[in-house]
Amino acid sequence: MTDIRTDLSYANEGEARFGDYVALLKPRVMSLVVFTALVGLLVAPGTIHPIEALAAIIFIALGAGASGALNMWWDADIDAVMKRTARRPIPAGKVEPGEALGLGVALSGLSVIMLWLATNALAGALLAFTIFFYAVIYSMWLKRSTPQNIVIGGAAGAFPPMIGWVAVTGSVSIEACLMFLLIFMWTPPHFWALALFMKSDYHKAGVPMLTVTHGRRATRAHVFVYTLALVPVALAAAFSSIGGPVYLALALVLNAMFLKGAWDIWQRDESRAEADNYATEKRVFRFSLAYLFLLFTAFLVEAVLSRIPAYADFAARLPLLEVF
Repeated sequence: MTDIRTDLSYANEGEARFGDYVALLKPRVMSLVVFTALVGLLVAPGTIHPIEALAAIIFIALGAGASGALNMWWDADIDAVMKRTARRPIPAGKVEPGEALGLGVALSGLSVIMLWLATNALAGALLAFTIFFYAVIYSMWLKRSTPQNIVIGGAAGAFPPMIGWVAVTGSVSIEACLMFLLIFMWTPPHFWALALFMKSDYHKAGVPMLTVTHGRRATRAHVFVYTLALVPVALAAAFSSIGGPVYLALALVLNAMFLKGAWDIWQRDESRAEADNYATEKRVFRFSLAYLFLLFTAFLVEAVLSRIPAYADFAARLPLLEVF
């Protein structure tokens, strides 16, 4: 397979536009990073000046974009052969690999230094480690070497709410760890649902995704098992200072729905899945996005409601809440 990172003869489809450089930053992934980081920042105890809070979110977003650019630079060769990624700026010939690398490195340094100056050293260090983990540990090592790539690599996407929390408090707490674990445990069933209906992409690219190394039947079982493991983590957050009755009620409903979807995936055979164009897998994948968004929204709702004395008194009277 031709390595686009070192092949200077790829076809250029014209001068890069601003939108092509934005695409290098993976804006869809960045939006989830920004949202979860914002939640971590807003539910954290203590105060932060609004300008500092805005700066923190901007620099966390830039750090996420830097990770995306470095990932696209490194993965340009496999992106070129996967249907889902073939139109990305580098394989499409719109941005040169060296430009993507330079942008990623520059944004990495800028985001880390500025977050450190705007908030504190620990937040900057966590952002630096997140970029390193995604670009080096996941993209350069895990993704091409083990079917556990998305399990371990999921940590990179789980750090943003912790960084937001640390930007306010200057320290890591059980609440920050629970938000981290929620995303960490959510990532495998979310991504494997996608891998199931992407069919031959990972085979063609030679990426050892679980569907390639262990088959689709084993992947379906893994989706169900990891969803089971996700449930106690999601519910545990209800019994911390960032949880409460609203979060608990929503978490019970959403986790029941997620488990039902994972069960439906497990029960399917490949002929049934192909016959309906992987409708169940696509439905569970889309639901998993709503699942994470709604649970983190519930953290925000609890933070707002906790400032209302009547609600705070009601929540305090419920047994077992705020165990952590």
